[in-house]
Amino acid sequence: MTEATYNPDVLTCLANLSNDEVFTPPKLANDMLDLLPNELWTDPNATFLDPVTKSGVFLREIAIRLMEGLENQIPDKQERINHIYTKQLFGIAITELTALLSRRSLYCSKVANGKYSIVSSFNNEDGNINYTRTEHRWFNDHCVFCGANQSEYDRSDDLETHAYKFIHTNNPKEIYNMRFDVIIGNPPYQLSTGGSKSQATPLYNKFIVQAKKLQPRYLTMIIPDRWFSGGFGLNEFRTDMLNDDRLRDIHIYPVASDVFPGVDIPGGVCYFLWDRDHHGQCKVTVTTDNQSSVSTRPLLEKGVDIFIRYNEAVSIINKVKDFNEKSITELISAQKPFGLATTYNGSNKRFDNYIGIYGRNQTMTYAPKSAITINKELLESWKVFISAAYGERISKNYLVTGTPFVGEPNTACTETYIGFGPLKSKQQADNLKMYIHTKFFRFLVLMHKPTQHILRKVYDFVPLQDLSQEWTDKKLYEKYNINENEIAFIDSMIRPMELN
Repeated sequence: MTEATYNPDVLTCLANLSNDEVFTPPKLANDMLDLLPNELWTDPNATFLDPVTKSGVFLREIAIRLMEGLENQIPDKQERINHIYTKQLFGIAITELTALLSRRSLYCSKVANGKYSIVSSFNNEDGNINYTRTEHRWFNDHCVFCGANQSEYDRSDDLETHAYKFIHTNNPKEIYNMRFDVIIGNPPYQLSTGGSKSQATPLYNKFIVQAKKLQPRYLTMIIPDRWFSGGFGLNEFRTDMLNDDRLRDIHIYPVASDVFPGVDIPGGVCYFLWDRDHHGQCKVTVTTDNQSSVSTRPLLEKGVDIFIRYNEAVSIINKVKDFNEKSITELISAQKPFGLATTYNGSNKRFDNYIGIYGRNQTMTYAPKSAITINKELLESWKVFISAAYGERISKNYLVTGTPFVGEPNTACTETYIGFGPLKSKQQADNLKMYIHTKFFRFLVLMHKPTQHILRKVYDFVPLQDLSQEWTDKKLYEKYNINENEIAFIDSMIRPMELN
């Protein structure tokens, strides 16, 4: 095809609404549809619902497949179009604008029964793309359905409410009053609850829970994958998903821009196929830099309460767990280890009975011991401090954590850091710092790290070592019998950290 005749698909050119409401590229939509059994495309009774339609891409691509698959059963093209578009394809738009866009994509007209619509049998303007303005239901300043903050989302009629219809009802069956064979979509990811963005309440889990209430044969959605091991308010959802043996396929993209060009979603994304009649292990495909790793395995490994994202990591983690050692978390303080906020500022001058306070960028100020309200027993000991958050925007060769540093006796820190301690001597502190520098240590942290925040829980997989001796990657690989292929995988994921 020459440049002069190139006719791009307009749905590949749409600007995203936000990082939380992302348009689905046609290629990704088709990758998700490829998970479904081929017999659906030749079934004139199969029904499909996109409960969060934005561009109409899923319904459009389904229509293309059905038009081909039903040609022998319904030879007349217009009759086939009318049947597919009125009897098989249904959507719930997230806004009035996306309702118009979806109808334009699906019916070639923003008015389903208009003169330019390819469907000749609709008797209403909406067709099967449903949109009605929905309001939040407030209780104690938050929506009982989605958790939205009333002060932010109790809006006038000329503004979007972001009260998505599919999840703002106790009975989603009432919307269409029918059963669906397939529910497919790309739901909004999160909504502010009035706090920081990192504490915004996730929404995608609510769409999945609601979709299961409709008991479809198949459910497939693309969502952030931070639910594997973390995420605000996702504990119950994670437990339910990882104990559901109807999850048949998961495709994981640790770098979201591999499927959503130009979009930054920390932690990456995944899409899955939930099959009502499947009971068994899950096929897990992880793709980075156009290279895929495939394994069929349980969603939960023995003694692990999160989903291990990388197939190659499973054997490494199991080898470490076989030693039944204590976790390094026994040495780790909780968030805000000494009760001092990040913004705490002490004096720039030393004075009698002072302690040193490490703040941002390891800047030290001074304060009386009375400023410390918790973990006072750590003041007199040696400890190691490390940043409580560390973010990277690369596809591999992670550092994972910030650089650790030793805190001598009579020092504390703000909540910029977490602390490891108490340690008996400077030698123990130096040996722990050296252990943190190893790729082995930081690899195990990465396997439990859903976002840039690396607080106590993220260190669960890391075993506590005898800190009377130095630890190197070579010694650790020998101890845990990590083989050459496993070492190569760790090397591909973790880059060296200079020992300061």
